[in-house]
Amino acid sequence: MMGRIKTSSSRVLLPLLVLLVLLPAAASSPVQAAGQEAWGFVDVRDGAHMFWWLYYADSPSASYQQLPLVMWLQGGPGGSGSGFGNFEEIGPLDRDQLPRKTSWVQTASVLFVDNPVGTGFSYVDKPDAYARDVATVASDMLVLLRSFFTQRKEFQNLPFYIFSESYGGKMAAAIAMELTKAVAHGSVKCNFAGVALGDSWIAPVDSVMTWGPYLYSTSLLDDFGLAEVTGAAEAVKQAVEQGQFQKATELWSVAESVIEQNTNGVNFYNILTKEPDEEVSSLAVDDFLSLLARRHVRPLHRQSLVQLMNGPIRDKLGLIPPNVTWGGQAEEVFSSMAGDFMRPVVDVVDQLLAAGVNVTVYNGQLDLIVDTMGQELWVNRLGWAGLPTYKNMRWTPLEDPASPGSTGAFYKTYKNFSFYWILKAGHMIPSDQGTMALQMLKMVTQQA
Repeated sequence: MMGRIKTSSSRVLLPLLVLLVLLPAAASSPVQAAGQEAWGFVDVRDGAHMFWWLYYADSPSASYQQLPLVMWLQGGPGGSGSGFGNFEEIGPLDRDQLPRKTSWVQTASVLFVDNPVGTGFSYVDKPDAYARDVATVASDMLVLLRSFFTQRKEFQNLPFYIFSESYGGKMAAAIAMELTKAVAHGSVKCNFAGVALGDSWIAPVDSVMTWGPYLYSTSLLDDFGLAEVTGAAEAVKQAVEQGQFQKATELWSVAESVIEQNTNGVNFYNILTKEPDEEVSSLAVDDFLSLLARRHVRPLHRQSLVQLMNGPIRDKLGLIPPNVTWGGQAEEVFSSMAGDFMRPVVDVVDQLLAAGVNVTVYNGQLDLIVDTMGQELWVNRLGWAGLPTYKNMRWTPLEDPASPGSTGAFYKTYKNFSFYWILKAGHMIPSDQGTMALQMLKMVTQQA
């Protein structure tokens, strides 16, 4: 079924659809990005409306028809790609509306989707319309992608990649699998070229079980702290093994609290930096789910970003319903997914590899919440036929483009699987190491 699509350009011919964003900005509007843009909503289910925002590639050496299309999926769940991913990580402008030198738009068209429904500017009309598992998330995204590629046929033959971060990676794996099937059946017309899983929540228990050893090895836990964190992690593992996934999510919250108490409040997203002092938008904290939302959704909704998105950006977009606030349903999104949160999707990655899909894993050296040790554990358990050869390969160093002569990353690739270890980066790799992330993007999309 085709989702009903509403866009900022629904009354004009396609070549003219972005003229409105090329006009001089009013005094109260943000600085305009240099390239073409488009945005809109797709009704993916009854009462469920998903927002997307497209930046056409803006390269001095190639037209957008010569460059790939990349869809970016944020984590949380409840984090907004149109907000955080766009203005804090890879979009053409930063949060202060200044040009970003490491924007991915210079080498690809970038599609931000506020996913699942209720995230960012996406919204639901009724509580039972929130997604509760990745299967629903994938189904919703297929409706959006079918609408997008039908409406914008100029992108159907361009290489299309899904890049993701954090919980977005778990959703990306499921979406990639469903998209592969849809392309094969002819129900979605696109040139799906691969999926990239960044610091992704693919095997939650592997992350939790390696928190203690990782923190201990970096002198952030003593022997007593290691014992306490290990005990808390074992409780999470036991709940997962018993199929008690809601309980596992609760115990995951407990394990995080044990870490905070033993490390003097380590930053889960970059162990060498302090949590920003900026206040975040108000979300009630009255139970463990609200506590988790405070830890893992609130950092994506800092007050200055909230003000930007609900002020100048909202005015620019011109189609956000009056009753919809950017990020206003974020906590509900997180809570609705709590029963599915700790479920692994390693089997989905195996299915992707078996189907011949190009899969990339990339991880930040300084990330705790999805530490590299945990990522390597699930990768080494894959049933993929190429794994024995991959494991026997040595990695290759990559020079940091921002610091010639310095190593910025290592990578290893075999057939349709690649792994990038990004140095000096935490959970949000493009924010911490923008030039290295851009170089990785070019390599994954076969531009370098």
